[in-house]
Amino acid sequence: MAIKANLSPRDQRALTVGLLVLGVLVLFGLPLVLSGLAAGKDSEVTELRSALAQVQAARAKVRDRRSREDAIGARYGKRAPALAGYLEQSARTQKLDVSDSVDRAEVPHGKRYVERNTLIHFKKAGMRPVSKFLEGLEQSGHPVSVSRLNVRKRSGEPDSFDVEVGVSAYDRAEVAAKKEPK
Repeated sequence: MAIKANLSPRDQRALTVGLLVLGVLVLFGLPLVLSGLAAGKDSEVTELRSALAQVQAARAKVRDRRSREDAIGARYGKRAPALAGYLEQSARTQKLDVSDSVDRAEVPHGKRYVERNTLIHFKKAGMRPVSKFLEGLEQSGHPVSVSRLNVRKRSGEPDSFDVEVGVSAYDRAEVAAKKEPK
């Protein structure tokens, strides 16, 4: 080392100590810096993985939401039958006598749906056939719901009731397609 030979012994020791310090810093400092960079990359990778997991979970939620929307669309896709006849037929299968039925006017619900409502009365009906009738309505697959239920006990007769049932059917109104501007 020609540079070291030209220096005084004090400067030579300072140069040696400086080179040793630089060597130690390179030996120990470089791995520390590299591990810090790797840890930073690991945190970025972890964040990306969590973001990817959230996207995958969101896809599953979107699929579930679409399947529910498709199920609702399929349910409302077919128009419910005429309520008076349908309810009378369902009541006959449970051996219930419909004393009268009253159809109400159609009521629009928003732009897409129309509600049809029918009110029927059962006289001297047992509770089991009435509950089976209501269960059959719920499981029919038609977009119908029981919107009114009034049960009055007949005095002096066991398991005999006068029942008033309001049933609503919801139909999807066909919305005219929007015309595109030319």
